[in-house]
Amino acid sequence: MRPSAIRRSTTSGFVVGIDVGGTKTHLATSGGGVIVREQVVRTSTWRTRSTRQNAAALAGLVREHLGDEALSLPLAVGAHGCDSTAQCVALELELQEYVSAPVRVVNDAELMPWAMGVSGGIGVVSGTGSIAVARDERGRLMTAGGWGWILGDEGGASGIVREAVRAVLAELDRGLPPDPLTSRLLTSFGATDGAELAMALSMSSSADIWGGHAGEVFAAVDEGSTVAQRVVDEAGTQLALLVERLLDRGVRTDQVVAGGAVIVAQPRLRDRFLDALKESRPGITVSILDRPPVVGAIALAAAGSAHTTEFLTPEATS
Repeated sequence: MRPSAIRRSTTSGFVVGIDVGGTKTHLATSGGGVIVREQVVRTSTWRTRSTRQNAAALAGLVREHLGDEALSLPLAVGAHGCDSTAQCVALELELQEYVSAPVRVVNDAELMPWAMGVSGGIGVVSGTGSIAVARDERGRLMTAGGWGWILGDEGGASGIVREAVRAVLAELDRGLPPDPLTSRLLTSFGATDGAELAMALSMSSSADIWGGHAGEVFAAVDEGSTVAQRVVDEAGTQLALLVERLLDRGVRTDQVVAGGAVIVAQPRLRDRFLDALKESRPGITVSILDRPPVVGAIALAAAGSAHTTEFLTPEATS
């Protein structure tokens, strides 16, 4: 694209949005609300522990898949793992070295409210893991949950499997006959008894591996497993508690947008989450994400990223 064309694109509303998930990265260029170019790559092919290297890699992906001219457009990124204001700002500043237009970086869960046209709402993720995020009145990132597959992620696939295995082992300890959940998990993990099941879960080395067995829990509910039903109900309740914690800490909103592969695909979990929030916070409006999160990055970029430099002060980032 010629420089004159770049200038016309910038002034006519062309922007770049990027959704960096734990598994995949979705890049898109949009003009007039329509995605005109996009690409999905695996996050593991480029992401490292270095913010500087990640910024360079992202700029390279934009150049490779969206064209050199895309680095002259307003850009917004929702990044899995940017779990504090300071982390978002750090990546933002590094990316600004490569982009000649405004740059905004937020947590990837923040993209969901933006994707649904909700500015300032709480975003809830129930995918491989789980987290709830929002911004306070000063624009600082606030999170609840997201502590990972060993310690937390209740309501996400990995947390659901962890709790399902614990429930099954407790049933076996009581000498109760196996129900459909027990049989399904033993088969899914290639185990013959509780000891082997516990060892199989303990030896599994990632959230993705644990989360890959979550479908067995929901299938067991369909087969009449009361144990699986309790696990799913508790998972939905825990997701609602993440929202409540943010509200209790002073987040001012009456809008929640939930997304992620598990809550979108599993109506039993979704219904329990909605019911739990209705019981505890009847004034809250909850939407379920029905479009790609990268749409939120596009909306955020289009809205402008001229947020204040108070994020850079010790008081704001402490």
